[in-house]
Amino acid sequence: MVKNKIKFLLNNRLVEIANLDPNTTVLQYLREEQFKTGTKEGCASGDCGACTVVLAELDPENPAQLTYKSINSCITFIGSIHGKQLITVEDLKEGAKLHHAQQTMVDNHASQCGFCTPGFVMSSFALHKQNNKPNRAEVLEALAGNLCRCTGYRSIIEAAITSSEGVAEDSFAKHYQQTVASLNELQKLPTPSLVGNGNNFIAPTNIDELATELTNEPTSKLVAGGTDLALSVTQNLAVIDKLIYVGNVAELTTLTETDSDIIIGAALPYSEFIDTLHHYYPDLGEMIERIGSKQVRNTGTLGGNVGNASPIGDMPPALIALGATMTLHLDGQERTILVEDFFIDYKKTVIQPSEFIKSIQIPKPKAGQTLKLYKISKRIDDDISAVLAAFFIEQETEQDGQKITKVRLAFGGMAGIPKRGLAAESALLGKDFTKESVAQAKKALATDFQPMSDVRASDKYRMTVAQNLIEKCYLELQSTKTRKVIETRVVNHA
Repeated sequence: MVKNKIKFLLNNRLVEIANLDPNTTVLQYLREEQFKTGTKEGCASGDCGACTVVLAELDPENPAQLTYKSINSCITFIGSIHGKQLITVEDLKEGAKLHHAQQTMVDNHASQCGFCTPGFVMSSFALHKQNNKPNRAEVLEALAGNLCRCTGYRSIIEAAITSSEGVAEDSFAKHYQQTVASLNELQKLPTPSLVGNGNNFIAPTNIDELATELTNEPTSKLVAGGTDLALSVTQNLAVIDKLIYVGNVAELTTLTETDSDIIIGAALPYSEFIDTLHHYYPDLGEMIERIGSKQVRNTGTLGGNVGNASPIGDMPPALIALGATMTLHLDGQERTILVEDFFIDYKKTVIQPSEFIKSIQIPKPKAGQTLKLYKISKRIDDDISAVLAAFFIEQETEQDGQKITKVRLAFGGMAGIPKRGLAAESALLGKDFTKESVAQAKKALATDFQPMSDVRASDKYRMTVAQNLIEKCYLELQSTKTRKVIETRVVNHA
């Protein structure tokens, strides 16, 4: 296989890297190799946003256009930015003239000590590159991953919400066509690789290359967004000797729909499929908005969340409740299993050496089906679940009421793996969804799980919350049903 250096645009300058430890993060590279210290290290875990930079990438559906995304440089490995444009705070202004994203911070007195300011500026920059007249909700989403220790957020929000419509072109707009041409040329290069300190990195561009690399080196670590894997390096000082980046594998970065399913490539970032899932399952779309920050969702992937096999991962319970399947690939051979069957024990799965997740298939909803999701955490945004409950309920109207014909109650944070409450399901299946059946399901749930106590919640708290969420689901569905009946009567009366 022909291999190539890592190449990307640093602001508007082409950079090549041949010899650098692949464990190096973008933040380390900027500060220690390029001496660009405007990008700060606050937490080294993707939580505070002080390290925020922006990546410009070619739009997969239109290679003549760019998309701009904010990312956490502290948990992004340097090799993963091959073929992209890395934009930092240093090059925003032109001469003595500040960029709009910077000037509005000044005008609104939005900076105190200044440590977090570059990160806020870059998040605002990315937002305005995609939307020059954002509303307050869009600004809050864009800035949710940036923390300020000094002051309140009002002035920062006002700065970011200031329209950039009609503002003079910045240097990146002036070089837009040149950037598009340069990135298209980089896409034509052979498979990029990196070697340093005896460690290796490669970024295959198709599924066959990926399968071959994994067959030759079964112990290699796969990385897409790296939002969890990178923490082993930045927090635990681990050294990964072989990294395989899957974000360039076309077959793993697609979103397709059939009449019955939504098929999400394992390496497709959340920000690329959240709108589709929100359309079919509003609760799921809203829950994804609480997975990390905008920066995390711009790089984190569904395959990574499932493959990590964390008992507190947010997506597995939802996928299990929906009866989703996943396709695994091993050296040209594929098999499809239920997501539910992927997990064996804490951090243990059915995946075989050299096997990887190709895609995840989510069934589209049918009439009478409902998905309800509840994430219990100490903070609304950017926090880990103490309990996550996912309830899939199908009801059919009969003469004596609405019978539950299908039910899957899946939980995260209640056991060593995400799993269903089978006894609680049995208490509901075939019955009307009533206070009585809910009481039986809550009682049965105590036989399904023996939660642990940790820093996030006690075992008693977890069980009580999980039981009460079944009742919450019932009350919400009853409220919806009552509202529809009232609306129907009003329409008929009119």
